[in-house]
Amino acid sequence: MLDSLGLALSISMGIIILFLGGVYGFNLLVLLIFFLVLSVFATKYGIYSKKNMNIYENERGWKNVLSNGLIPTIIVILYYITGDLIFIYAYIATVASVTADKFASEIGVFDTPRFLWGFNEVKPGTSGAISLLGSLASLCGALLIGLAAIYLFGISFHHAFLMGIIGYIGGLADSIFGVLEEKGIGNKFTTNFICSVTGALIALLVF
Repeated sequence: MLDSLGLALSISMGIIILFLGGVYGFNLLVLLIFFLVLSVFATKYGIYSKKNMNIYENERGWKNVLSNGLIPTIIVILYYITGDLIFIYAYIATVASVTADKFASEIGVFDTPRFLWGFNEVKPGTSGAISLLGSLASLCGALLIGLAAIYLFGISFHHAFLMGIIGYIGGLADSIFGVLEEKGIGNKFTTNFICSVTGALIALLVF
């Protein structure tokens, strides 16, 4: 699903995460790959309906990779420099956030979305809009990352649930800044970036 430049960038980030993540490097990479697998599932969900609505986006480029993968990569570098385990939690949280956003945007299109500014109904795929289905899908996506982190990093069920909440908030931040995107300020890549930053910052404050 990635073009050649996007694939090259994602491989480069994967190598950084693998080798600078220390004893957690492999598991950090596995979690990111799990996000990619979930993203493919969410993108392919209802593919024919999405094509009919002209909102299906199959191939992703380097901007998609950068907006979703830059913060996780920076976090791993910070972990390598400091050795502080808080950055492992921040990593999990930022992956949970981008997963939540992906589930909300790809699955939420099958419900009636409402624009956050004025709460009026808008067409599916509109930035800055939320729906009940999208919100539930967002939380489920983030919780899946939390559950995976239980196995990969040995975090508690309590922390896994907390990751789901943090991820949901990160996805919601994407929708909030999506309002500005619809008004010509920023684009989907900047809102995705803000989503990943939000998850990481909340985790750094909470843990």
